[in-house]
Amino acid sequence: MDFDPLTTLPLALLGLMVAFALGWLASRFDVRQWKREQQESPKAYYKGLNLLLNEQQDKAIDAFIEAVQHDPGTSDLHFALGNLFRRRGEYERAVRVHQHLLGRGDLPATERERAQHALAQDYVKAGLFDRAEAAFRALEGTAFATDARLDLLTLHERSRDWHAAIETARKLEAAGAGSFANRMAHYGCEIALEADARRRPDEAEEALRKAREAAPQAPRPRVIAGQRLARAGQHREALSAWDELLATQPSAFALIASDYANSALACGDAADARGRLEAVYDRVPSLDIVTALQQLEPDPAARHERLRRHLQAHPTLSAASALLKEQQAQGLAPTSTDAEQLQQITAAAARPIRRFRCAACGFEAQHYFWQCPGCHSWDSYPPTRLEDQ
Repeated sequence: MDFDPLTTLPLALLGLMVAFALGWLASRFDVRQWKREQQESPKAYYKGLNLLLNEQQDKAIDAFIEAVQHDPGTSDLHFALGNLFRRRGEYERAVRVHQHLLGRGDLPATERERAQHALAQDYVKAGLFDRAEAAFRALEGTAFATDARLDLLTLHERSRDWHAAIETARKLEAAGAGSFANRMAHYGCEIALEADARRRPDEAEEALRKAREAAPQAPRPRVIAGQRLARAGQHREALSAWDELLATQPSAFALIASDYANSALACGDAADARGRLEAVYDRVPSLDIVTALQQLEPDPAARHERLRRHLQAHPTLSAASALLKEQQAQGLAPTSTDAEQLQQITAAAARPIRRFRCAACGFEAQHYFWQCPGCHSWDSYPPTRLEDQ
């Protein structure tokens, strides 16, 4: 067959034009489909965010799952979904989400570290402390190292692993995360108490020495040191330890004022101790100091007068109850039913305010705590009761 360029050339041009047109249409279809998918993903995301702000967590989770299905490569949606599962207490599902992120090979290093930190938090909430500790330790040398150490410190406190807590606190201080001296002093005191319970006095003494070195101004090591000496019958040495507390932290002295009076009586130092307690009372007046002074005062009239003066200066229900009790003991007040009822009423009314209150969370307790049972904060209890504040 002869080749006729005048006939075949127009046909080739026509075919080329048709192919170009089909390619253009196909590309337009792909772009429209991509735009539609991109529009659907943000809609599902904003829908989930709106539901979350309205505290509809179940529906928000469904919306985020839908968004993840539209765009499985977006890590932020996975993080949002995992955090929601954790907040709802579905820790197993939260762990699976974050483990899925860690299993992705295309995840950047920063997102991988973020997923590792989130996974460790999942383990903490689930009560899997051994796995949480391993996950936090895997973050050493990353941008989450300081946060991980802080979480580890809390973990050690909850498990009462005080030696590990001291090591972690030192690392935090070395990294410039702040001062943990008071915490380390508390950890040393806890170690000393546990050593005493196991009848290891040398270990307890060494722990208290390190606690004093960590925080020379901390009151608790001196409080415990004096109490240990008093239990051992070394009352004069106990007074010396508490005199150091008096010089450094007079506001905390009320915590051991009664113990101080008992040791002073045991070693025949009542007169000098009374003078020191009166000096403390002038600086930090409280009923605990007055009670200790009453233990050292042999004169009934002086005891009554001291309570009366304290009640005038600090009209609290506890002071009124103490004065009524003293009057009744000395026969200065009629032992009528009315007086007895008044004493009972004042004592009952004084009981709620004879408490210590945590400055961090407001948890109230009749006994003083160095670590709040509610929020686990250290040194958050002022050493004065509510009515004396």
